[in-house]
Amino acid sequence: MKIAALSVAIITASPSNVPAASVLNAQAIPVVLNETMPYASFSVIHSGAAMLYVNQLPTANGITVCVNAGHGTKGGESQKTLSHPDGSPKVTGGTTSAGAVKSTAVSGGMTFSDGVSEASVALKEAVILKGLLLNSGYNVLMIREGADVQLDNVARTVLANKYAQCHISLHWDSTASNKGAFYCKVPSNPSYKAMEPVRSTWAMSDLLGENLISGLRTAGRKIHGTGSMEIDLTQTSYSTIPSVDIELGDKASDHSDAALNNIAMGLLTGINSYFGR
Repeated sequence: MKIAALSVAIITASPSNVPAASVLNAQAIPVVLNETMPYASFSVIHSGAAMLYVNQLPTANGITVCVNAGHGTKGGESQKTLSHPDGSPKVTGGTTSAGAVKSTAVSGGMTFSDGVSEASVALKEAVILKGLLLNSGYNVLMIREGADVQLDNVARTVLANKYAQCHISLHWDSTASNKGAFYCKVPSNPSYKAMEPVRSTWAMSDLLGENLISGLRTAGRKIHGTGSMEIDLTQTSYSTIPSVDIELGDKASDHSDAALNNIAMGLLTGINSYFGR
């Protein structure tokens, strides 16, 4: 069903990655960036829309999870945003080097060893996780549901801040050692942790990350080291809600349907644990 820009529709679906007995019932509402939203003015790519699925099941719990399939913004690598809302430089490296005042608006992502793009795998994982979350009673804010959405990392974060209670961005790392999953922990740099909105959210973001890793471990997924790595990200720098970039493996990792479904179950376990469900 095609949904007009400001319309509301009831979506009923039985995706192939959800058990046949399950039926998803949700109200689908397109949401766009509004210049009055906090930090919206820092975005440079924001003509696209995310989709908010409001759960209609009797078991709906009123909690909204933002599922952000990493990458997938055409032209995102050619534009930049301020790394931090206060204009300070990055304190660690990542896609953009430490010391940079501006960061890539949205990177293109890596390519798996078999030639499949990270962006396409992240999208597939996001759709599977969306189904599990809706069947479990959550609302879901889907940042991207196609190959391209014109929303940079700041815009994605601002929309998550507005409509969700947590923000989970799905990625795979660019290494090729099949090293396992980890989440991007908020850097321990004192000045970074003192900067708003990081100051108000970093502890809950790290708690969310720990719960996600615990869920993945319970599902039998390989975990890299302690399960975390300190990285200064645009996402966490602008988040007013608990927010995690989780790297679910790397370019040598299994990304078969079975693996992605197993990962999604692990993430759901972590989300349930975080929200005490």
